[in-house]
Amino acid sequence: MMRRLLCGAGLRKGDRLMSDSSNGFDRLEADVLAGRLDRRQVLKRGAMLGLSAPVIAGLLAACGGSSEKATSTPAAVATKPAGGEATKPAEATKPAASSPTAAAASPTAAEAKPTETQQAVGPAGGGGQLRLLWWQAPTIMNPHLSTGTKDFDASRVVYEPLADFDSDGNGLPSLAVEMPTLENGGVSKDGLSVTWKLRKGVKWHDGTPFTADDVVFTWQYASDKATAAVTIGNFANVDKVESVDETTVKIIFKQQNPAWFDVFTGPNGMILPKHVFGDYVGEKSRDAAANLKPIGTGPFKIREFRPGDVAMYDIFEDYWDAGKPFFDSVELKGGGDAQGAARAVLQSNEGDWAWNVQAEPSILNQMAQGGVGIIVSNPGSSAERIMINFADPNTEVDGARSEPSTQHPIFKSKDARNAIALSIQRDVIAKQLYGEGSSAELGKASSNNLNAPGRLVSPNTTWEYNIDKAKQLLANVPEAAGYKLLYQTSINSVRQKTQEIVKQSLEQVGFVVELKSVDSAVYFASDAGNPDTYPHFYADLEMYTNGPSSPYPISWAERFRSDEIAAKANSWAGTNITRYNNPEFDKLHDQARVEMDPAKQVDLFVAMNDMSVNDFVEVPIVHRAGVACASKTLAGYKGTMWSSDLYDLKNWKRQS
Repeated sequence: MMRRLLCGAGLRKGDRLMSDSSNGFDRLEADVLAGRLDRRQVLKRGAMLGLSAPVIAGLLAACGGSSEKATSTPAAVATKPAGGEATKPAEATKPAASSPTAAAASPTAAEAKPTETQQAVGPAGGGGQLRLLWWQAPTIMNPHLSTGTKDFDASRVVYEPLADFDSDGNGLPSLAVEMPTLENGGVSKDGLSVTWKLRKGVKWHDGTPFTADDVVFTWQYASDKATAAVTIGNFANVDKVESVDETTVKIIFKQQNPAWFDVFTGPNGMILPKHVFGDYVGEKSRDAAANLKPIGTGPFKIREFRPGDVAMYDIFEDYWDAGKPFFDSVELKGGGDAQGAARAVLQSNEGDWAWNVQAEPSILNQMAQGGVGIIVSNPGSSAERIMINFADPNTEVDGARSEPSTQHPIFKSKDARNAIALSIQRDVIAKQLYGEGSSAELGKASSNNLNAPGRLVSPNTTWEYNIDKAKQLLANVPEAAGYKLLYQTSINSVRQKTQEIVKQSLEQVGFVVELKSVDSAVYFASDAGNPDTYPHFYADLEMYTNGPSSPYPISWAERFRSDEIAAKANSWAGTNITRYNNPEFDKLHDQARVEMDPAKQVDLFVAMNDMSVNDFVEVPIVHRAGVACASKTLAGYKGTMWSSDLYDLKNWKRQS
């Protein structure tokens, strides 16, 4: 009966792209006929299922003219029509809890449109200096060559992507006028191309107009293998990028791309100026002066940058968003430690914002009693984890170590890697160092490497602390008896305490453990000549936090691909720093790159996570929240798990 009704509305069974074995269409069909969906929701879910235009048209006809429901309304964002003044966001209800999953699967879900009503704005500036504290000091300001969050953050003050995403997965246009959708024609009906409309009148800091050619160039720059860009994976499914006109860019994909919105968005999508970097594509990429003296379109321009120390910015008076930013200048001071940064904001009023305060909750709460600042916590996508080296850090090949042509003498055995996982007291670390179960919980024990978005989190994994079992497994690996492990991480009190807890257990198992702590400015640097960076991984074990920066974490999962292995040949820009090589994982990832069915997407990401966990490639410890400290006089900031803390810096203000 239901099929007959839909056929009468213009739908023919043969029009479907999906096979009859999939029940996704049937669920959508039932929801339409039951009146549970409005037209926008039908468009979203139809795109998610990869339905053809005639099928979607039939569904819309059956849906009729029902009013849009609150759950389909994207969060309101401040945008500006091309060449116009900044506009006030329209009122909107909070998206449904499934919004991030819809955004991940559907071209229409990550949606935010400019409003038509304009709002009078005052002059920009007048707010004095904003003091930012990053205990990991930035070392480079080219986001496509950056290997640490600190570098992406320092770059984000200057550079902008086409759009960012809020924690619900809704699009926040930046250099784009709006998010492409099926409705506005930005997303093609066959899912093979996306067209972005760019803002008019945007200028680079040197006064040069920003155009579509800059977007095309950014693709050419980052996708050139010789450039050794860390963002190259974002363009794996891109066939070409075309400049339709000065304010229109068309991205053509090799195949249907469920992560179309990853290209030119978020931390990996910042646009570079062609006129500045045009002579530095390929092998010359590291020679560009703009790597340290960036010229962007952002609300602030660089005044002075001392790598490993401080970045000083001044307001960009010609910024495209009228009346913004509020502050006249920004100081991003790097170095020190997380506790010191927190203390400067919470107690001594020496800073306005302290990033990523990885410190015990009891210490932070005590500091906050001073009443000068507050602790800001947002949902996090990252996990603190221990990486296991599959290559040999002690064998030199062509002047480099941990090269993928070598095998680790004991970790080539799965039993030895399993013994490491069994020796980590995740609950103790989570409770003692991250406050799990307390009112100030900053993290909780996790058995998954992928912890966000929620729909993709595996229900299959577990973790166990079992010294006796670890000993039994090591008995199968004679070379492991008394083996000396080098276990490294960045300097941070929580990480050093974690190292001590893990070391005690590993030595009970039978290892000899040497701990190494590296200054964060060195550990997270992008310097190919620096042997102490985490991508070099000249150790047996190393630890840091990592997580996806997109609601569809396809780029994040590249960290386990065999063609992404960090090595001397690619200047250690590969994202696979463990040197794990598994063709079966590559096949799963290849499929996830083009899979449009949301149910199958879940299966693929769960399988990839489970493979990384059960092969003991990376051992997750704690799923961390996003925690910062803010002055009580600071306002306007909004956290998101998918972008830099500074993605909305233009909206930050000082309040009395």
